[in-house]
Amino acid sequence: MAEQIEISAVVPMEMGGQRLDRIAAHCFPDYSRSRLQEWIRDGLLTVDGQSRKTRDKLVGGESLKVRVEVEDEERWEAQPMELDILYEDESILVINKPAGLVVHPGAGNAEGTLLNGLLHHCPDNASVPRAGIVHRLDKDTTGLMVVAKTLAAHTDLVEQLQARSVSREYEAVTIGVMTAGGTVDKPIGRHSTQRTRMAVTATGKPAVTHYRVLDKFRHHTHIRVGLETGRTHQIRVHMSHIHFPLVGDPLYAGRLRLPPGATDALKTTLQGFHRQALHACQLGLYHPKRDEYMEWQVPLPADFLHLLSVLEEDLRAHAD
Repeated sequence: MAEQIEISAVVPMEMGGQRLDRIAAHCFPDYSRSRLQEWIRDGLLTVDGQSRKTRDKLVGGESLKVRVEVEDEERWEAQPMELDILYEDESILVINKPAGLVVHPGAGNAEGTLLNGLLHHCPDNASVPRAGIVHRLDKDTTGLMVVAKTLAAHTDLVEQLQARSVSREYEAVTIGVMTAGGTVDKPIGRHSTQRTRMAVTATGKPAVTHYRVLDKFRHHTHIRVGLETGRTHQIRVHMSHIHFPLVGDPLYAGRLRLPPGATDALKTTLQGFHRQALHACQLGLYHPKRDEYMEWQVPLPADFLHLLSVLEEDLRAHAD
C-alpha cells in the first residue's frame, strides 16, 4: 500500500528572506531536498494553503503543509525469499546477503533479486525508493547490508553514506603476497571500452580504500578492508590496480594461475572458487530514528573459510 504523509511546520522568523526549498529542507529534515522540491512543484507542499515556486522567498511565520501519497513501485514484483535477517525494527532491516543473490533488478535479472524478496517481506517498502536499498553488494559478494523501511530512514541513511559516517569493513583474499597494509586513493569510473567493468581513471569519482594484512600465505594474502567511499566494484578495482586482485574475481583477476608446487587440495579449491573472495563482515551506522550508533558483524561464509584452511595447509606443507 502507498505511504500517506501529512506534516506541517511554521517557518522560523529568522529564516525570513530565504528560498522556500531551503526553508522546507530545514523544517522537514526527514526528506531529501530533491523530494521536497518535487512536492513544491507538484503543489503538494503549500505555503499558507497556496502553491508556490521553489525559489520563492518567504518572510517568516508562514504555515507549511505537506500532504502526499507516495505511490508504490508497481513494476517490481514481490516474491517469497528466505532472508538471513540479523536485525529489524520499524526503521531499518540488516541482512546477511549470500553469494549469487543479485541486489536489484536489471537487464537479465527482472526477478529473483533481493529487492523482490524485500517487497514480499516488507510490502510497505514499495513506497520507499528502490524498496529501501541504499547501498549494494555485488552479486557474488557476501555479507552485511542495511535496508531502509521508511522514507525518512532512507533519507537519513543516504545522508550518512554521503557523509562517510557509515562504517563498512570487508575481508578478502588477494592473489600475491603483500608486505604491509596501505591506502588506495584513486578515482574510479566506467572502463573506456568494456562497459561491464570499472577502472581507475582520471575522470572517475573519488574513491578511497584502506587495507591491512591479516595473514600471509605462500602466494596469497588475507586482508581486512575499510571503505571511505562506495564506488561500484571499488575494492575489486583498487586491489587489481595495485596488482593484488581478489581470488576468483571473474572481471579483474585475469586467467587463473596455479601457484608453483600447490597442493592438490589448493589446486582443486582455486579451480572451483568461481566468485570474488570478498565478504562484508562489519557494518556500523547511526540509527535513523534514535540517533544511536549500532554495529553488526557476521562470520565468514563456508567457502571463504575453506579457502583459508586450504591456503594454511599449503603453507604448512611447504614449511620444511
